[in-house]
Amino acid sequence: MDKKTSKTVLITGAAGGIGRATVALFAEKGWQVIGVDRASFGDGFPENGLFIEADISLAENVEFIYEKAAAYTDSLEAVVNNAGYQVSKSIMDTTVEEWDAVMASNLRSVFLGAQLAYPLLKAGDGGAIINVSSVHAIATSANIAAYAASKGGLLALTRVMAIEFSEINVRANAILPGAVDTPMLRASMNRGSLDGASVEDRLDNLANKTVNGRIGQPSEIASAIYFLADKNQSSFMTGQALVVDGGATARLSTE
Repeated sequence: MDKKTSKTVLITGAAGGIGRATVALFAEKGWQVIGVDRASFGDGFPENGLFIEADISLAENVEFIYEKAAAYTDSLEAVVNNAGYQVSKSIMDTTVEEWDAVMASNLRSVFLGAQLAYPLLKAGDGGAIINVSSVHAIATSANIAAYAASKGGLLALTRVMAIEFSEINVRANAILPGAVDTPMLRASMNRGSLDGASVEDRLDNLANKTVNGRIGQPSEIASAIYFLADKNQSSFMTGQALVVDGGATARLSTE
């Protein structure tokens, strides 16, 4: 394989809802894709790509991932830190082990990945890091403390990454999705913050809380991620938080 013919992106959480849509979009745009997930991707991963099945909450696995990436490509033009883990419990009910598991998956993995991606990003002709945070970083609810804290920390880490990685011509931005129809969202419908007898009823009630009157689709988040990765479209953006939430955070909770 000629490693210089196209740009390469590494995407974590590649087997999830947003991850799959992001993999598909980058491949459609002609990028080589390295996908990472602790779950199997199954059929449909790009034929010229590389899928690595690994749990990024373990530090040694992050090292393994980037060893495989370095053997596959000479450079990375984008890294999408999309993998996420959620514990739907109150502060009082969350154990130390659960708290640490969320932080290891959502925050520590991005810190370690940044260190390990640095030489591959430096080798490219300008690159981008896109950290998938959440609207829970800026407006949140009960029974999601660890997740909200990890995503808030990711937002702060993004700003530091933008400053420090500018020396190698790498931009770092965060995307903050709101309610998107993914397995993670559907699994979180038992948190008790929404009324409804069924998951579909709760999703409908959630949709009614957005300005757009609906929840998002994974492809819509993938498009925003691609925008931040493509230096032709977002070359003057770095250290920023792009909210994609159907207007949910624009409305006062007291309205």
